[in-house]
Amino acid sequence: MKLKDWAFKKSPWIFHLGAGSCNNCDIELLDCITPKFDVERFGILLVGSPRHADCLVITGIVTKKVLPRLKRVYKQTPDPKIVIAVGACACSGGIFRDGYNMAGPVDRVIPVDVYIPGCPPKPEAIISGIVKALGDMK
Repeated sequence: MKLKDWAFKKSPWIFHLGAGSCNNCDIELLDCITPKFDVERFGILLVGSPRHADCLVITGIVTKKVLPRLKRVYKQTPDPKIVIAVGACACSGGIFRDGYNMAGPVDRVIPVDVYIPGCPPKPEAIISGIVKALGDMK
């Protein structure tokens, strides 16, 4: 195993992008970095720039206004990258699927590697999804 691959699996840096959510999933994602759940024990670190990220964590539906930003953030994230859709809205559109401003769930815009459903998903489910994605990565 190359050093780069080993480091990627042992200390993934994630970038969070709210693509038009109601903020329930965002709050649950932020709970993951509190001392109660402590994702840093897995080496997971929340970063402020997609250029430093290994994983994109996307919450909410993709609105028409966010669509170009999401594409830009995806291109700015270096390869190899993992895209994680968190919440029912990011996975399928949720209650907003018939909305006039919806550009689609995340997988209509960019390729998604991991889906974490729920409205909102619990922090344990989010952590489990991220860790499983890293374990399955080759």
